[in-house]
Amino acid sequence: MIVKIMEPAGSGFPGVQYNDKKVEKGGGELMLMKNFPSFINENSSQQEVRNYLKSISKNERVKKPQFHAAISTKFQEHTKEELTRIAENFMDELGYGKQPFIVVFHNDTENHHAHIVSTRVSKQTGKKINDSYEKLKAQKALSRVMEKLYGLSTQEQIEKLLSYRYSSLKQLELLLERNGFRLSQNKNDEGALDILKNGVREKTINVVQLNFSSHKNDSRAWQLKAIFLKYKELYSSKVFKIEDCRAQEAMLPEEKQNENWKPKIEFESELQKKLRDVFGLDVVFHYKESEPPLIEDSNKKTGSGTAAARPFGYTLIDHKTGSVYKGSEIVKMNELFEFTSDTIDKRLFESLKDYNIADEASKQVLLEHLKRQNPDHTPKDFMLFETKKRKNKEIFGSVRNEVKQYLKTQNPKDVHIIRSEEGKYYAINSKLHYVGELEQLIGEKDYQKFLNPAENQQQVSVTQNEKLSKELNRSINDLIFQFSKSSGGTGKDPSEEELKKRRKKRK
Repeated sequence: MIVKIMEPAGSGFPGVQYNDKKVEKGGGELMLMKNFPSFINENSSQQEVRNYLKSISKNERVKKPQFHAAISTKFQEHTKEELTRIAENFMDELGYGKQPFIVVFHNDTENHHAHIVSTRVSKQTGKKINDSYEKLKAQKALSRVMEKLYGLSTQEQIEKLLSYRYSSLKQLELLLERNGFRLSQNKNDEGALDILKNGVREKTINVVQLNFSSHKNDSRAWQLKAIFLKYKELYSSKVFKIEDCRAQEAMLPEEKQNENWKPKIEFESELQKKLRDVFGLDVVFHYKESEPPLIEDSNKKTGSGTAAARPFGYTLIDHKTGSVYKGSEIVKMNELFEFTSDTIDKRLFESLKDYNIADEASKQVLLEHLKRQNPDHTPKDFMLFETKKRKNKEIFGSVRNEVKQYLKTQNPKDVHIIRSEEGKYYAINSKLHYVGELEQLIGEKDYQKFLNPAENQQQVSVTQNEKLSKELNRSINDLIFQFSKSSGGTGKDPSEEELKKRRKKRK
């Protein structure tokens, strides 16, 4: 969960207009309007909302009164209702709880996120709300909200990590980094270190008070070695590189020309993931950026064109027992892992991990989809990990509705239908990261119609012909009935009546 404070904007409040356009195009939904008068509500135009915000923001000293923030979750981890609740509490924590503000949920990207628009001029006093160190305050506010709503206490996390067994400051630093924290030298005390999260100081520790310990004669090390060797035979130990270039993408054009910039690098394998998921064992590789590539590959695209550095060692973090080990104390790195020169972008890798890949068949279907989308840079088979992860009912319902709509109209563009090698059809939703059997999504009856469109069309034609024939017969009968009616309403032929009268006169 992250929060981003946008740059202040003028009294025209363009953030309202921006979000209104998202709603109009179907990429957003107005979730909350708070602290507005009754005549400004969800039925008001965006111009009326902007005019109201402008009317209470009249302060000659405040040239840019608009407050605009975005709170984003990883993929679809939080629903629109949860994000709205988080946004409302966030405004309270940041000091904007009594201000008029709107919350608009956006669903036009892979990550669910909510935008908040308000004014920096206090509705009560007419003075500017203190925005000093606003970005740091926002991070603290969000942390407090997450702790309040979901019990995620930052201080408890830090205390738990500090209680681990580690033999050096480097191991502690790595342990903290793997959990979203960073160590920094305290500016006022050379013997103290600050623990930061998102740039905010959460705790200051004294180096002398840290309890370093070794792992000599550790029986747990033998258990770990047995686990490693067993699982190596069950899962792929091929290690590939993950390049994170998102920091560079956010740079200004002139900053991107900096030749010293390098992407953030990680190394991953299916074996590592299984060890994390099943046993709480986190394998972290160490490497030198200056090393030459293992294998020259002119066709391989990387985030920056840098050499594919080879790890020289690894650290093992055992979360089950709260211990940090030097990897060679367990199993030598080259005995356990096979290193490749393959690279994948961090953003793509994270999205692939979010797919519900239940078996080998669904994995191969997803690979085929990725190949069709980008034939030159398709991930390798060992970069996709099978998972038992299941999507919640909300996502499953959205996928099902979009697949049914796609079968009728060929829209939306995020839905793809792919036939497996075994002849079974699968549906992929690239936005919601879903892959599953088509029959399970649309039901057996509709699936049979999908498999036999010609037969279905023939049945429709027969039904239409029968209907047309019935309507034609009904029209003919109605026509005969109209012609056969007499003026007296008896339904007899007038000429026949006349003939009977003449016969009576002759008698």
